[in-house]
Amino acid sequence: MAEPALDALSVEALRLAEAALDTEATRSIPDATVQRLMLAGLRLFARKVEEERRNFLPIPSADAATPTEIAVAVTELIGAVNLNLFDLSMWASRPRYDQE
Repeated sequence: MAEPALDALSVEALRLAEAALDTEATRSIPDATVQRLMLAGLRLFARKVEEERRNFLPIPSADAATPTEIAVAVTELIGAVNLNLFDLSMWASRPRYDQE
């Protein structure tokens, strides 16, 4: 079963990332590594929301990331797939599964 292994690896990945952030050693982390981690998280999150029809915070807590970190990531994600704020507003206005 892959789920326990993925859970353990996610804890370790977060620990290693936080250590790199704390020591300002992010230059040694290849861009491709960050891309794979980001892709894995966003695909799993989207699948759980869409297929399991439920909503939950995409980060462990509301204060787990700064507003700047969120804004930078969201802006780059939107641009990566050529969306614009109008497109995003259509998705943002759809009913949440926890409000149905």
